[in-house]
Amino acid sequence: MTFRAPIRDLAFALSSVGHDALIASAYPNLDSDTVSAILEAAGAFTSEVLAPLNRKGDTEGARYENGKVTAAPGFAEAYQAFVAGGWNSLSADPEHGGQGLSKAMELAVFEMVHASNMAFGLCPMLTQGAIEALDLHGTQRQKRLVLPKLVSGEWTGAMCLTEPQAGSDLAALTSMARPDGNGGWRLSGQKIYITWGDHDAADNICHLVIARTPDAPPGVKGISLFLASKFQVKDDGSLGPRNQFRAASIENKLGIHGSPTCVMLYEDAEAELVGELGQGIPHMFVMMNAARLQVGVQGVAIAERAFQQALAFARERKQGRTVWEADGAIYGHPDVRRMLMLMKAKTEAARAICLTTGVLSDLARLAGSEEQRAAAKARQELLTPIAKAWSTDVGVEVASLGVQVHGGMGFIEETGAAQHYRDARIAPIYEGTNGIQAIDLVGRKVRMGEGAVMRSLCADLALTAENLIEIADLASVGHRLAVGVAALERATDWVLANGGAPALAAATPYLKLAGDVIGAAMLGRQALAAVGDPQFTHDPWLQSKAALARVFAGQVLAQAPGLADGLMDGAEDLESTNASALGS
Repeated sequence: MTFRAPIRDLAFALSSVGHDALIASAYPNLDSDTVSAILEAAGAFTSEVLAPLNRKGDTEGARYENGKVTAAPGFAEAYQAFVAGGWNSLSADPEHGGQGLSKAMELAVFEMVHASNMAFGLCPMLTQGAIEALDLHGTQRQKRLVLPKLVSGEWTGAMCLTEPQAGSDLAALTSMARPDGNGGWRLSGQKIYITWGDHDAADNICHLVIARTPDAPPGVKGISLFLASKFQVKDDGSLGPRNQFRAASIENKLGIHGSPTCVMLYEDAEAELVGELGQGIPHMFVMMNAARLQVGVQGVAIAERAFQQALAFARERKQGRTVWEADGAIYGHPDVRRMLMLMKAKTEAARAICLTTGVLSDLARLAGSEEQRAAAKARQELLTPIAKAWSTDVGVEVASLGVQVHGGMGFIEETGAAQHYRDARIAPIYEGTNGIQAIDLVGRKVRMGEGAVMRSLCADLALTAENLIEIADLASVGHRLAVGVAALERATDWVLANGGAPALAAATPYLKLAGDVIGAAMLGRQALAAVGDPQFTHDPWLQSKAALARVFAGQVLAQAPGLADGLMDGAEDLESTNASALGS
């Protein structure tokens, strides 16, 4: 099925989350016409260049032969076109060759990239995180020689954390960096699950690797961050000999077959320290948090792609006696339409959460006062685990519903619906599993300012509910949102009063509750904007925004009080039930 870039939806979502006000105050060269032009151009590139390669990437995939990784057919050429179009440098600092656009604009463009070809999008996505890490913590040499090449896209970046024995427990890693006596380091060890860790689409690949040093203390305080390039970077910026690390294999995965997921071996490789010794985890989390928000956008993207395919199928497939379509298309079956509208509503809610987090990222740097910057930064940190986890769960759910809309044809690979489901399934796992995101939310983010950041957010959500109640067509959404906010406040008070196992057991349902309520408010704000548009009564697209808010409120938000009650039941049953009791 042909991918259609959701340009109008993206532009509307950007406006609804405050992007217009942001660019008016902080980006004088970025107006609504420029935003539209960028989205149109990105839509054309992703639909015409990237989308046609998506199926081939799935069926043929990246290849590993004789120690060499080759990108999926057409991917290397598409990457060069991506770089030539300037798509890699959107939000990077102009000092390093970037275009200096807003983070929210970058996220909107990358949604189309991931939707058209998620496996391809992973390559530049990791590079964006490397750019942010080096911009903040790189040495002057790294900023002079490496950063501009990453910004342009001539070189790509890879994030290298996980080891076979460690998984998500970074304190257990054993990779070692030893001083070489000349101011540099020699890196040895093995890393797994390294996305685009090796390929032939760019001239050089810059690995950001966490490793221990010989005299470092145990645990995470003994970890530092290092830069190792596939080809050594000379002082004049030219490339030297091949460095001493290599891909040992690529993984045979459930999905994203076009993305080479590498096992990397570092064999006394030359490396440079990034930032300070012993600060590897904080430095790496600059890259990690950028990746987490981008992965949330991946969830939105794969949901959008699955929805588009399911909608097209439902409008063409004729079966049975339908209620609402005279031609017998299954879109006329009420339950099929319910699934499709729920898919669309959840996708738009997740999109708004991610773009809001992007706008907050911009405001954290560019707002007019220190107080405003601090408030934006705190809310960005609060929303990041929700954007990552809730949006990627939405991606899986929507892709699964897409298979369901297709019926038996969805279970057949040739239709393509199954690929979206397979591709979507990794997003809740990588860049910190969604369970880890939930633990971060209840363990740290909700507790910021003794709960003040979440309470401030809840107050804003409650105000949205009041505004919705004043509009007759949206009053039901407003009333349900008010109940949902009250449930979230009640659950937040409980989380703040409880720590340890009870809070950890409640973490995932609490994150779902937060995402459901915040997502409902986002849809409510879009509905308010649509109803306030002079063309509302004449434009079915605008009318659909109000309908989607009502569907989400009835199908999802109505469950909020039960979620709040359930998560407060505690961890007694989880603690008391041993593994043998669950066996047969």
